[in-house]
Amino acid sequence: MFIQGILNWLTLASLTFISHKHEDEDPLKRLGNLTPYRVAPASHKVKAELPDDCSIDRVMLMHRHGSRGPAGAQEMDLINSLVQTLRNGRDALQDAYLPENLRFLQTGKGYESHLDPENLTIIGRQQLFNHGVEFGLKYPNFTTETLLSSTTQRVIDSMYFFAQGRFGREVEDKDFLTVDDIPGPVSWITPWTSCPGIDWHYASKASKPGLILVGNEWSNAYLPDITKRLNDLLPYGVSLTDDDTHGALYACTYDIAAGEESPWCDVFYADELADFEYEMDLIMVASVGYLVPNDAGRVMGSVFVNELINRFSNTSGEAQSLYLEFGHDATIMAAMAAMDLNRDEPPLSSEELRQHRRFRTSYQTPFAAQMIWESFTCKESFDGPQIRLVLNEETYPLRTCAETKQDRRFGTCSLDAFKRANQFSTDIEFGDDTWQAACGAHSEVLNVQG
Repeated sequence: MFIQGILNWLTLASLTFISHKHEDEDPLKRLGNLTPYRVAPASHKVKAELPDDCSIDRVMLMHRHGSRGPAGAQEMDLINSLVQTLRNGRDALQDAYLPENLRFLQTGKGYESHLDPENLTIIGRQQLFNHGVEFGLKYPNFTTETLLSSTTQRVIDSMYFFAQGRFGREVEDKDFLTVDDIPGPVSWITPWTSCPGIDWHYASKASKPGLILVGNEWSNAYLPDITKRLNDLLPYGVSLTDDDTHGALYACTYDIAAGEESPWCDVFYADELADFEYEMDLIMVASVGYLVPNDAGRVMGSVFVNELINRFSNTSGEAQSLYLEFGHDATIMAAMAAMDLNRDEPPLSSEELRQHRRFRTSYQTPFAAQMIWESFTCKESFDGPQIRLVLNEETYPLRTCAETKQDRRFGTCSLDAFKRANQFSTDIEFGDDTWQAACGAHSEVLNVQG
């Protein structure tokens, strides 16, 4: 039974699922944190490969779950509202002259949605299986007996499919753990569960006060023009609301996540999809990034940074050579914010779309994002232990700790320089004054998604 399952997945893995390095012209590769997995744009100023005299000593993977269905009631409600509006206008649509990209509304039952909320899709399963295979090919001499994930089912499922791709039949001998199995007051995968002041319910974001509303402010600014444009194309008797338009944008992203071509994606102009992408970025930067009150996003990310430093420094004397761990987009973005790796100056805001921004979830946390940290040493090229970040298959330059020309050339830095550059994190301990100010029971309510 197990062998047959593996054979089935090997067949699936042979199907076309190709990530291209030069897709910036394709707006469907820029849908914020709802983007299908894609290779990050390469930094032309950074060498892709380490010098030949360097060898990797430790590897720490933090993997986001694969493509999923809509998260929370709000996204599903928006899509369902759109479907109902179209059903109510069915007769008017049948007799109307529509542009070609809207004629799908006249075929069969028109547009129907059968999305599975929250759960990993077949594309998500394929992403993780493929990544497991690719990881094994890239790091063939690194292995572990334990894999760790958050307690969310789609993340647990992602861990299993990655393990099947990486270990094959050996997966039966591996230990699959969740953060609930790990002792300690706070998890570097889900630090928000140890922050009483944080509300994880994404669906309630529209009704909560605070900086999360920058996403709503932006959607209130860009959606009306799209709604008007679409209504001008639709017959009398069919009147979309801004919520319906929002639902159509989400339908585009989640149809793709489910492995289907979405007719809605062809309805929107590239600049309209760019507005949607910016909304996703604003929501995330205000949830776990640089706009969170009391630096709570960065404070949560400090847990990951400190765990990374402790492992690569072998503080315990028992550090493994490989860590395979699975979490959320918020896990990765909070960690990057703690390290100041994608800060924009001035900060992102709902007042204007910032085309050239560093905080970009389409590149940094698409579905099935891979954050891989490497510790390495060299015979001559570098002195002492070094560290490198490979984010979605491309070296992500560690500019905050680069001290030499060689550092900047390879996007790396020494482990000592990395520690010094991350004093913000190393100065924080769970429960101290900084933590309490950011995450205590009386801190401002935050809202993040996974």
